[in-house]
Amino acid sequence: MLKTYTGSCHCGAVRIEADIDISAGTGKCNCTLCTKMRLWSVEVRPEAFRLVAGEEALTDYRGRNPVAHHFFCHHCGVRPFERIEMPNMTGHIYYNINVACLDGVDIDELVAAPVTYFDGLNDDWGSTPSEVRHL
Repeated sequence: MLKTYTGSCHCGAVRIEADIDISAGTGKCNCTLCTKMRLWSVEVRPEAFRLVAGEEALTDYRGRNPVAHHFFCHHCGVRPFERIEMPNMTGHIYYNINVACLDGVDIDELVAAPVTYFDGLNDDWGSTPSEVRHL
């Protein structure tokens, strides 16, 4: 069910709002950055995402994937979302919202939702990595 969630970085300088259907599924990637950050995300289209506050507190880290903007708060270091501009398989721009940064997520709904695993490590986004237990 579609619900409007609020969320933030740890210190609260960066605040977001997004219309999300958690039950539709979440994602985890095995690329070096997502693995180190243990990113668990949910994808939303640009029209479903709003940066409420903290644009000036964001730093845009561009890793090995040139299409991904990994935004983090330069005060506390937490990464509440990222923007993917040249889509990886989707045909559209999207945002990955860090589910750990969302307020009021129903844990039962979160763990019941399907998880899609992406092989970003090998730039093979359509394949599931052979090992996902650490993600």
